[in-house]
Amino acid sequence: MEIPAVNLKAIVLMHWLLTIWGCMAWLPPSYAWGNFSVLAVGVWAIAQRDSIDAVLMFLIGIAVTMLTDIIHFGIYYPLAEGLAERNRDTFRFSAGMAILGLLLKPVSCFFVYQMYRERGGDYNVNFAGFPSVTRNRDAYQSIDQQDQSTSSANPFNQAEGTKPGPPHSY
Repeated sequence: MEIPAVNLKAIVLMHWLLTIWGCMAWLPPSYAWGNFSVLAVGVWAIAQRDSIDAVLMFLIGIAVTMLTDIIHFGIYYPLAEGLAERNRDTFRFSAGMAILGLLLKPVSCFFVYQMYRERGGDYNVNFAGFPSVTRNRDAYQSIDQQDQSTSSANPFNQAEGTKPGPPHSY
């Protein structure tokens, strides 16, 4: 089963928009700082296309913000429910977008992990029932086994019958 390629720019843009909408009415500045900091690392991963570290840090950041988002929602949602009636719709929209952003973060983690693997990252995580992307390593030759056509019995390519010279004292 082929996993569709998702652009890193689309992931960062989606989470940026959902974070802005989530911050509109009820979440504290720590929510915004945490999520926008991770999105800045995502911009770094976009700018340096060959950087494994940038993608790995973005992946770890998304995973950490999933936990911090749950904590923020648990603490601040009950406090914000008592808003005045005129702000009720704004609160509902903002809470819905923040929760949608949280629900999409595991999917984003999956796609960012695939990008990490494509860029050469080598941390393997396999979950039963989920498709995995593996590299085809059949074309690589092991360094433990030498091809008989390129190597001779004499590993130092000395002529048969010649003696090696005296040892060198360096």
